Amino acid sequence: MNILTTELDGVLVLQPRVFADDRGFFLESFNQQQFDNAVGKKVTFVQDNHSKSNCGVLRGIHYQIQKPQGKLVRVVQGEVFDVAVDLRRRSATFGQWYGVKLSAENKRQLWVPEGFGHAFIVLSPSAEFLYKTTDYYAPQYERSIRYDDPTLAIDWHFNGTPQLSQKDANAPLFASADVFEE
Repeated sequence: MNILTTELDGVLVLQPRVFADDRGFFLESFNQQQFDNAVGKKVTFVQDNHSKSNCGVLRGIHYQIQKPQGKLVRVVQGEVFDVAVDLRRRSATFGQWYGVKLSAENKRQLWVPEGFGHAFIVLSPSAEFLYKTTDYYAPQYERSIRYDDPTLAIDWHFNGTPQLSQKDANAPLFASADVFEE
């Protein structure tokens, strides 16, 4: 597996080795030892999630202010533009974002550590999105930030108006959002 660092401390892009021939392909999508070495600590995943969304659906920017979740995400059908936002107030990259296209074709994965917001928008007719999390979903701690926040100024690589849940449409702006103080 090839591990690529990003401008945001802790956010990694994982590119698995793909063995392909006329029969199809094989790849190792997760290896605990390699992952822990890349992250620099022991990571335990406790929950796997799978979503399917149509073109233009934007999910996020989501995070849990308590019981924060690290997320290892990938796409197994279609293509998305995936974004991590640094919400750690004491970080040198606080309020900055990193985005990458994830697709069934490129087979990349993105590691979004605890302390980051996460979002994606579907660029293909539909996409199936898988993610492993380091803590359980805790709705009482879930927070959101507006996808179109002018301070964050995320380039979503999408022309048109995204489809949002009511919760995401009503999310606060970055300036008034709860962030991680540690």
